Formats: sequence, structure tokens, C-alpha cells
Amino acid sequence: MSEGSSQDSGFKVVDRRPFSEDGTRRPDAEKEIEKPEVRHVPPAPSSPVDDRERGEDFDLEGSGFETLVSSLSTTAMFQLGALPGPAGEYIPPDMPNARRTIDLLAMLKEKTRGNLTPAESRLLESVLYELRLSYVEVGKRGARKHK
Repeated sequence: MSEGSSQDSGFKVVDRRPFSEDGTRRPDAEKEIEKPEVRHVPPAPSSPVDDRERGEDFDLEGSGFETLVSSLSTTAMFQLGALPGPAGEYIPPDMPNARRTIDLLAMLKEKTRGNLTPAESRLLESVLYELRLSYVEVGKRGARKHK
């Protein structure tokens, strides 16, 4: 459409800037400023909060500590080179970080002493045993390669 066209496109341009071209505040500027809409976003449908609100059974007990121990032990196994990478590739051992992760689990065991269920205590003890054994074995293999 050209400027001289007499057709109405239904499109209207409104200047909503709070200042005029000379820099003074326009008197109607305060009325035109719209505040952003604030919406409440409910939790995701599969969250434990929603499950409890709907009356569905959701077992939170045991999942947190066991998940933490499992995550840390898996990390240590990756660091020891005992597990393949995401694409199946070989990951070389990272002994200093593996040692830190194992020490972190040992610290967790000390700090939670007397506060764990028997099953949690057995889980942590067995994970630490296996990781320490693997650490020594990987260390021995590395020492043999360097001789």
C-alpha cells in the first residue's frame, strides 16, 4: 500500500513512549504503562507435591539417600575408568578425582552415623568396600603399565 492509499488496513500505530520528542514527560504516559502480568505456574504434573495433593501414593522415604549414594558411586566408577562413556568409549582413570569421590562417600558415612536405617548403612558400607577395592586394583594396573 502506498501513502496516498485510502484503504484502511485496520492497523493502528500508538506511541506509548513516556517521553515526547523534546524529552518532556507526556501527561498521559502513566496511564498507558501496563504492568506485566504475573502468573502463578503450578508444579509439574508428575511432581511429588501434586501426587500427594491428588491422594496418590508416592514413596519419598529411602529415595533421596540411596539416590545420592548411587550417583556418587557411579561417578567414582566413571572416574576409575570402570564404566564406558555415554557412547561406549573408554574413559581413562582419573585417580585423584576418584579418590575425592570415595572420600566424600566416607565422609558421608561418618556424618550420618547413627542416623541411617540398617539398609542404608549396609548400602553405603558395601559401596565403599567395592569402590576402595576397585581403586586399589586400578592403581596396581596403572603401576604395572609404568614399569
